[in-house]
Amino acid sequence: MGISSKAEIHPSAVIEEGAQIAAGCKVGPFSLVGPQVVLHEGVELKSHVVVTGDTEVGEDTVIFPFSVIGEIPQDLKFKGEASKLIIGKRNRIREGVTMNCGTEGGGGVTKVGDDGLFMHGCHVAHDAQIGDHVILVNSVAIAGHCIIEDHVIVGGLSGVHQFVRIGKGAIIGALSMVTNDVIPYGLVQGPRAQLDGLNLVGLKRSGVAREDITALRAAFQMLAQGEGSFMERSKRLGEESDSSYVQDIVEFVLGNSDRSFLTPQ
Repeated sequence: MGISSKAEIHPSAVIEEGAQIAAGCKVGPFSLVGPQVVLHEGVELKSHVVVTGDTEVGEDTVIFPFSVIGEIPQDLKFKGEASKLIIGKRNRIREGVTMNCGTEGGGGVTKVGDDGLFMHGCHVAHDAQIGDHVILVNSVAIAGHCIIEDHVIVGGLSGVHQFVRIGKGAIIGALSMVTNDVIPYGLVQGPRAQLDGLNLVGLKRSGVAREDITALRAAFQMLAQGEGSFMERSKRLGEESDSSYVQDIVEFVLGNSDRSFLTPQ
């Protein structure tokens, strides 16, 4: 692809040899684009942005000043092996955000989906897998190897422990430290984060049918107070409910995990 003649590049920007910049891209003052970087059509880098490493940025993504995208992992085991960062389409990456490439031990790829909003000072660590329509509020820290599924919101100044999974549609309150997996559509809050209910506001805003919300309420109640272990209750849910939303929870709980779960209080 090379550098398109239809890209707008400020004279003070540094574009290293080998970078690929598509038509419609804008690279602002004092920004740096590394030699392995691919900027797809319509990407905009504001001033003082660093995009480096083996990094691909999807169409119409905008990256704001003082963000550092694609640098090496903050992992002492990293020895310079080949690794990547792949960012999807139409993301808004605000001021001071950092996103790192992957590591050999984590599969070598950090991946960010489409249509995300990453507010000031967020960090996405090595080998994290971020879904579509994710919102990370100011100063959120996502540790290495985390999986953040679609439509998740993480409140400001929260941290997510390495290897934790957060299921789709979940919401994490501000100032939370999330150390275990969060079920889909869960509501988590508190300094030592606890599963405190369902993300009912998010479900309603998404237009989820009343009968599905009712099924989710019943499922949550069973997970909280049913007989047997949390895993046993989840398996029983899968057998007793035909709601696709409840099945999302069951599949998540029965899936592979390196952590335990936040369970209903």
